[in-house]
Amino acid sequence: MTNDSTWLAVPDLVELLDLPVGRIHRLIEEHRLPATRRDGALRVPALAVRDGEPLPDLRGTLLVLLDLGLTEDEAVDWLIAEDDALGMTPLDAMRAGQKAAVRRAAQLLG
Repeated sequence: MTNDSTWLAVPDLVELLDLPVGRIHRLIEEHRLPATRRDGALRVPALAVRDGEPLPDLRGTLLVLLDLGLTEDEAVDWLIAEDDALGMTPLDAMRAGQKAAVRRAAQLLG
């Protein structure tokens, strides 16, 4: 799979997920969507959304990364960077159904 580096801003997510702005911010706060500031705006990697929903396995993986001491920005960077152990980005691996492999790779960061 290729790394789609497209970013979605909050207004994009409102339209894509058909949710109000407040709910989008809540999804980010609850770690259901990984977000970071890019070019001054809060953005989410487009690969974190599929079929109008956040990837279901994202929250658990984000919590593992944060529990290991990564910042939100570092967690997002890890999710979108190519991982040698996975042979793809962690987001691509999650989209391919490899949640367990992604979580193992995340735990190796600790």
